[in-house]
Amino acid sequence: LKVTVIDSQIDAGQGMVVMTDKNSNAFFLSGSSWSKLGSVPLKHVSVGPPGIWGVDRQNEVYKFVATDFVPTRGLELKQVDAGGQGQIVGVTISDSIHCLNANRASSIKELMNWNTMSGLLIYYSCAPTGCWGVNSEEQIYFMVNLCLQALPVWNRIGGAAISVEVGSDRNVFVVNRDGQLFERTGISGQVPQGTGWKKIEMSVKIKHASYDLGYLWLVSETGFIVKCTK
Repeated sequence: LKVTVIDSQIDAGQGMVVMTDKNSNAFFLSGSSWSKLGSVPLKHVSVGPPGIWGVDRQNEVYKFVATDFVPTRGLELKQVDAGGQGQIVGVTISDSIHCLNANRASSIKELMNWNTMSGLLIYYSCAPTGCWGVNSEEQIYFMVNLCLQALPVWNRIGGAAISVEVGSDRNVFVVNRDGQLFERTGISGQVPQGTGWKKIEMSVKIKHASYDLGYLWLVSETGFIVKCTK
């Protein structure tokens, strides 16, 4: 267990862990210590197959190229996720849902042509096996292959949450308004949406969760990072 004081957001993927602090500094985990990631102030960062992406407090989208974050044009997002199969997804301040397919996400062009999807979400997260999201009414949704569907349909999942994260190995975790943490159970190739929720007992209230390669990374409401093994 390693605990570090911060006050923002964390994301794990592709064997990397990235985070932002309350001062909009971005970091990545190097061994057992945090190292500065780029020079651009960011409120949210995400890492996955398409690389490292982030958004600043003006909701401008950035992509990490070589040694620093570079701005992209085409859409402003309040949250971005890089966990899909090469795709980037995100939501705007008006909760509209958007997706950047793998070819566009890997492009070095500054102007990005995002697809607009149906529905409204405040937060969502993708893995190669599918995407999960939550809306402003704390309803949870699931969809397979978001960017590959011309008319995607979200499937309502029982439960309530304010954020959701899915790992590359299909592990799904949600946090509710009371700071409680739940893991999705019953997920398989035949049932990618799973069958139920299992509460994970914690001694502190949780603000954010992310999972990768057997480790669960949590941010408590008081601003601590907690690393757990599953």
